[in-house]
Amino acid sequence: MRTEPGHDLRHHGDAEVRDDGSALVDLAVNVRADTPPDWLREHIAGSLGALAAYPDGRDARAAVAARHGLTVERVLLTAGAAEAFVLLARALKVRRPVVVHPQFTEPEAALRDAGHTVDRVLLRAEDGFRLDPAAVPEDADLVVIGNPTNPTSVLHPADAVTRLARPGRTLVVDEAFMDAVPGEREALAGRTDVPGLVVLRSLTKTWGLAGLRIGYVLAAPETVAELERAQPLWPVSTPALAAAEACVAPRALAEAAHAAHRIAADRAHLVAGLGRFAPAGLRVVGPAEGPFVLVRLPHGAAVRHRLRGLGYAVRRGDTFPGLDEEWLRLAVRDRATTNGFLRALERALPD
Repeated sequence: MRTEPGHDLRHHGDAEVRDDGSALVDLAVNVRADTPPDWLREHIAGSLGALAAYPDGRDARAAVAARHGLTVERVLLTAGAAEAFVLLARALKVRRPVVVHPQFTEPEAALRDAGHTVDRVLLRAEDGFRLDPAAVPEDADLVVIGNPTNPTSVLHPADAVTRLARPGRTLVVDEAFMDAVPGEREALAGRTDVPGLVVLRSLTKTWGLAGLRIGYVLAAPETVAELERAQPLWPVSTPALAAAEACVAPRALAEAAHAAHRIAADRAHLVAGLGRFAPAGLRVVGPAEGPFVLVRLPHGAAVRHRLRGLGYAVRRGDTFPGLDEEWLRLAVRDRATTNGFLRALERALPD
């Protein structure tokens, strides 16, 4: 258990491709390539005629609720899942928040910014970063975990995650990448039988809407109401509301399901290609289930810098609690891009 920050919690993959990295091939950001699709761009553009009116989120909220088989009182639309972490940190009255790491660092950063002392449960590489529910302190009244987890790409069994639930505890499950898992195996979105469950979803990853900011919270009505009171007025823009409604429609869900299978095939190609570097000490965390993989290799920081010189950006791992500079996260891309990256990696490894 650790409470000290010790890592740059505000560093994210987009930092790798800003400024002098803008011309690099991007394997650092976990947004699906070649998105948003044309039909979604056109739908969002069609909403611009309504910009003079204040945003009305009722239709989008109802659409999200229907997509998960919930009542609208259990849905809160947010400006990306990241806003939800801030709302949780500011609105909920908690005594002992615990974040399960390695994972997305914004939940802990938001809690610290709100004045909370945060405890960490560090999952171990030698255990494959698998969740041990018994490692979470019994008196934790807020627990945050990702599933599938960024950056490890581990998909925890739903029954293991629900074993974290307790009366009087808020269990926050970040499912930002769950729609990239074929069949959304192990998803908790839509469950109403787990006490204190709060599920976060993002529409920015699969649909390439990071610049638009749209996500949502699924929780008990009283929790949604508490978070909603902490939001500013009209927190989600009209174009983002249009996107939300479109991205949970049957056509979009079918396209996302197809994309998830394609990502799985492309990920298998990447993992197979990385396997040939095992003699150089490269290790892939597996089985990977997200649209990215986590690897460990000797001299990882130096390799990352050499890759930049060869035209490729990858995500450094040492800003994630529980990891150091030997870890790198690689976004899954199409086979041609992956093949080019693998050739560059061969050149970037030490002789």
